[in-house]
Amino acid sequence: MSGCEARDAKKLVRSPSGLRMVPEHRSARSPFGLDEPPWVPDKECPRCMQCDTKFDFITRKHHCRRCGKCFCDKCCSKKVPLPRMCFVDPVRQCAECALISQKETEFYDKQLKVLMNGATFFVTLGTSDKSELMVCRLSNNQRYLVLDGDSHYEIEIIQISTVQILTEGFTPGGGNTRAIGMILQYKVPGSEELTQMKFTASEDLSCNKKLSASWLAAMHKVSKGGKTDRRL
Repeated sequence: MSGCEARDAKKLVRSPSGLRMVPEHRSARSPFGLDEPPWVPDKECPRCMQCDTKFDFITRKHHCRRCGKCFCDKCCSKKVPLPRMCFVDPVRQCAECALISQKETEFYDKQLKVLMNGATFFVTLGTSDKSELMVCRLSNNQRYLVLDGDSHYEIEIIQISTVQILTEGFTPGGGNTRAIGMILQYKVPGSEELTQMKFTASEDLSCNKKLSASWLAAMHKVSKGGKTDRRL
């Protein structure tokens, strides 16, 4: 077990919104996670915040688990998975939030799994002319990029400042391109200077080409805002 995964224990907690499986230590929280929103107090929402229907004994009010706003059953009837808040089961969300959460499902079901499964690259540190074959993967708690070879690196995702994907096969007519590597810049804790790493896909095995390209595509998705964007 690497140092970055030594505190991955989780606990089951119950909130007004539902059951959640959350890390025992706040420091182990995923950078892709979201905090539960405060609910709009019942006394402040006499009407549905979407269709303006007045609440009464027949028309009940419901809170969206993602935005915390108050809606009637018609406007907040969908129960959709919300992994970014660690909910165990699908939870009630308004139509707008449900659409966002459904779009995020691909990120969690595909890109994050690809990153955690890992891929093999030749890694060059800084301006060195030497590269090292390393297995690169996202840690189980999604907080670190872990590189294993003769050397070992753990790069905190929130410290990554830029990700440049390297491609080949581009044509003026807009032909297909293939990701073959990336240049990563990040800050080492305690330092304000940027460290650079270059990742080049290993061509030793033909089966690694597709895996590496998928991994790089997933990393590109993360770099486009997954760390902080509410919509990924």
